[in-house]
Amino acid sequence: MLGPKLPDTRRVRARLTRRRILDAAMELFSEHGYEATTIASIAREAGVAVQTVYFSFGNKQQLLRNLISLHLPCDDTPGGAESYPGVTEALAMADPRARLGHLVRLTRAINEQAAPLLEVLRNAAVAEDDGEDMWQTNKEQRRLIQRQFTGALADEGLLPDGLGPERALDICYALLGPELYHLLASEREWTQEQWEDWVHEGLCRHLIRGGDQPDS
Repeated sequence: MLGPKLPDTRRVRARLTRRRILDAAMELFSEHGYEATTIASIAREAGVAVQTVYFSFGNKQQLLRNLISLHLPCDDTPGGAESYPGVTEALAMADPRARLGHLVRLTRAINEQAAPLLEVLRNAAVAEDDGEDMWQTNKEQRRLIQRQFTGALADEGLLPDGLGPERALDICYALLGPELYHLLASEREWTQEQWEDWVHEGLCRHLIRGGDQPDS
């Protein structure tokens, strides 16, 4: 009787090498920016030959795509954004302030994990047109999720007088965007709690009639 199949050590080594390269790319992209980071510097940081990086990923854009798939999947399938964990539960909440609070917490969780990568992706799309499709997909997903919350407020007649659904969505999109998060949490060194409280207060004030009133 044959024993258990031994693991393919070369495949394991290749997988570990790929992950080391990805980790090195993530660190250098975040620290120095996408445009300034070279394949040679990534290879040096990962402790591999330059040709190993090219063989494993092809080019810098493919490295970025693999990082996005690893840390922040861009699911552009129908219904992908609506099925994001926690959205359905949040929309079922009766209290609109609590709903928006849950949306802010969901966004904070994403930002804590992937804000540096989102900034890299945004800069890559602007500077070199690398990852433009992924950046657009990410923006569309965020708006799709946020539209469900602002749309519910509009359907329930809770938006302030004179505020239409599209303008409400724009406000939500701006306050929750990774650009503003990067400015406050990274550049200005706000704590996660400070960012969350300020954004929640802003959303309630702008999107709910009488939302600037303190909770009873």
